[in-house]
Amino acid sequence: MPLPTVAIVGRPNVGKSTLFNRLVGKRLALVDDRPGVTRDRREGEGQLLGLQFRVMDTAGFEDEDPQSLPGRMRVQTEAAVREADVALFLIDAREGLTPLDEEIARWLRSHDTPVIVAANKAEGRSGEAGRLEAFALGLGEPFALSAEHGEGLVDLFEAIRPHVEREEGEEAEAEDEEGGPLKLAIVGRPNAGKSTLVNKMLGEERMITGPEAGITRDSISLDWAWNGKPVRLVDTAGMRKRAKVEDKLEKLSVWDTRRAIDHAEVVVLLLDATRGLEVQDLKIAAQVIEEGRALIIALNKWDVAEHASSLFNGVKAALEEGLSQLKGVPLLTVSGKTGKGIDQLLAAAFEIRDNWSWRVTTGELNRWFERAIEANPPPAPGGKRIKLRYITQVKSRPPTFVVFGTRVDQLPTSYERYLLNSMRKELGLGPVPLRITMRAPKNPFDQKAK
Repeated sequence: MPLPTVAIVGRPNVGKSTLFNRLVGKRLALVDDRPGVTRDRREGEGQLLGLQFRVMDTAGFEDEDPQSLPGRMRVQTEAAVREADVALFLIDAREGLTPLDEEIARWLRSHDTPVIVAANKAEGRSGEAGRLEAFALGLGEPFALSAEHGEGLVDLFEAIRPHVEREEGEEAEAEDEEGGPLKLAIVGRPNAGKSTLVNKMLGEERMITGPEAGITRDSISLDWAWNGKPVRLVDTAGMRKRAKVEDKLEKLSVWDTRRAIDHAEVVVLLLDATRGLEVQDLKIAAQVIEEGRALIIALNKWDVAEHASSLFNGVKAALEEGLSQLKGVPLLTVSGKTGKGIDQLLAAAFEIRDNWSWRVTTGELNRWFERAIEANPPPAPGGKRIKLRYITQVKSRPPTFVVFGTRVDQLPTSYERYLLNSMRKELGLGPVPLRITMRAPKNPFDQKAK
């Protein structure tokens, strides 16, 4: 499904191309102080706080003969607006409204395309008068923006989000990944039995194994199927303590393992049950979580483990303490030699990928948000209340959220942890990494904005 489209329109030299370049993250459109530099429609993939959309830069709208060059440019702009899901109408906040702005507004009102108005070039407080003038256009509440300095992007996000945010199940990312193979990386310290486990999964001696540590040097990707479900299995080199990694080849192997983690969906951290949990295991787990991958921890060589019950409980308690940033990471037992526990491991991997890929509906998310705030209101540092307005999910894999409110820069980290833990429990997201960002709209009267 094609991305939703935002068309940037306005008279010449109001900053359309500057905003286009900022949204696409590249200098694709020429920018100059002279009006009329852009003549054709220019398109690119834009991104704003996790929202993805197609953005169209259009020529400056001029009231000219359709046969003239400016007139033909206007025809292209009209076509862009008809195709768009929303038109972003820019005015120059420093100059205020002009007769041409009013003419463009009348033309936009004659179309069915939704319109939002931004008063551009409003650095600091310099454009507030122009923004207020834009109310007269009759196109809703305008917001202040500075495309050149990146101010007002939160307000832009809030304005375009209802028009470009995909409904549940429509995200391009979900389309790309739905039905795709589970990208599963097996990581751990040297000689934890990673290659032996992979061979047992595949049912063949695909990987070289032996008592020597460090036999596997490259990350090996293998396409496989479990119960008819496709899996892309990655066996990786063992990761020792950084201080012990001196050989150049081993350094490259460790780098390759980290790259495999980056590209995985689910990472299985394999522990040697005969050695228990070590500090290096916790460091590897923390890296997986930091990269936003779903994590499962498996105790291998369970067939030869001694005092199994106390070992399992001891490792579980140590994980709860050592991985305080993510409680409840699945801990399973397997044997790469006998194959016991492999089906449970794969079932858990598919289940946790579903949680890692899940998108919460906006209504359900904000109903939870209201309950969470009511149960535990944000603090009021200095007697001034922190007001949290609403929350939106901007992406999945891992689930990533943006909270909008006032004075959010003073919200303590402990309250963010409260929100994340409550979200995992109440929304059933489970022990997957979550990302949360706090955003506040720019206040043009804030002295700090100067």
